[in-house]
Amino acid sequence: MRPSFKNFTRPIAAICSFLLIVILFASCRSGTKNTAKSDPDVYYTCSMDPQVVESHPGKCPICHMELTAVHKSQQQHTDEIKLSPEQIQLGNIHVDTIQSTSLGNQTVLTGTVQFDQSALDAVSARISGRIEKLYYKNIGDFIPKGARLYDLYSEELNNAQQEYLLIMQKQKALGNAIVNYDELAQSARAKLLLWGMTQAHVNELTDTGKASSTTPFYSTASGTITELHVKEGDYVAQGGPIVKLADLSKVWIEAQVYTTQFAQFNPEGNVNVQFPDLPGKTISGKIAFVNPEVNPDSRINMIRVEISNKDHLLRPGMSAYVSLQDPKRKTLSLPTDAVLRNGSMSAIWVQTAQNTFKSRMVQTGQEGDGFVEIKSGLQPGDAVVTSGAYLLQSEYIFRNGADPMAGMDMSKMKM
Repeated sequence: MRPSFKNFTRPIAAICSFLLIVILFASCRSGTKNTAKSDPDVYYTCSMDPQVVESHPGKCPICHMELTAVHKSQQQHTDEIKLSPEQIQLGNIHVDTIQSTSLGNQTVLTGTVQFDQSALDAVSARISGRIEKLYYKNIGDFIPKGARLYDLYSEELNNAQQEYLLIMQKQKALGNAIVNYDELAQSARAKLLLWGMTQAHVNELTDTGKASSTTPFYSTASGTITELHVKEGDYVAQGGPIVKLADLSKVWIEAQVYTTQFAQFNPEGNVNVQFPDLPGKTISGKIAFVNPEVNPDSRINMIRVEISNKDHLLRPGMSAYVSLQDPKRKTLSLPTDAVLRNGSMSAIWVQTAQNTFKSRMVQTGQEGDGFVEIKSGLQPGDAVVTSGAYLLQSEYIFRNGADPMAGMDMSKMKM
């Protein structure tokens, strides 16, 4: 007996119906799961790399940690964060009320020790002749005033000495009956003094009646030799340079300063100068000169500081550091660690309620002695986080996955 076709197709239809129901059920569950992944109120971020933001769960592509779900609806105050008392204690978070304090700015410039140009002297030849002997022959030697500097052989000076002696002899022999030898002797004596002979040498010439072939010349100033123009055997003309001397008991410190730094210090304020070659030595002084001309190419100017050098430890050419201190003035200031910086922006954390903190943008000014000036963004009496600001910043980024400074607008700051 042949089986009925109708009876053969019934089991097949039942199986197909069952498979269709299974597929539809799986599709519904899959649709529900995809809907959960694409929930617009939830995004996923990494606690170690908050810049990672995904719409579905998974692992961080940077550190491979599991992403953390964040609900946007729970972020009503995006610039505030609340901590537990235990977190505040463990994070060493301290809050202080901001008040006006005294703050001064310090500017450090690099300078060089220079000769005091107003204390430079030159010894020149009073009359032409040949240098027979030179008593100081090295640059850097110190010559006291009145020290014997050189001996000169001069025909012109020798003839003047002989002329003076002849007048003195005739005066003794003839007196002043016919010729006034007193006036002639006085004129001849004045010529010898003018040409560089000392009064003691002229008196010796008068007493002995004998002229020496060489005449000693003495230094008319004291100082350190910076230039030596002659050596033994050289011929010098009248007025020719012998040596140049510098008085190193006082020196100049010349330092370069940019035009943008002029507003940061008081040109009439106190100055401290230190020297890398002399550790621990600090000399105070004042600015003696500010160059009125600015280099148009480099925008650099020069200032000059005069300091004492009585012990002669400072030598021209040595490096120096010039510290310029502004007068202290009243202003709002915070410890440097309380201010968080991000490029051209600066922010602090203030306490808005118990255990609740809010990020606020501020405009900073000068810095000094571990404090930074707050020009705007705060008022006296604000409760500011002075310790633990970086921890608050990190905790905020961990919870919210974004930097609180990212939404701040610098143009809205009041100058």
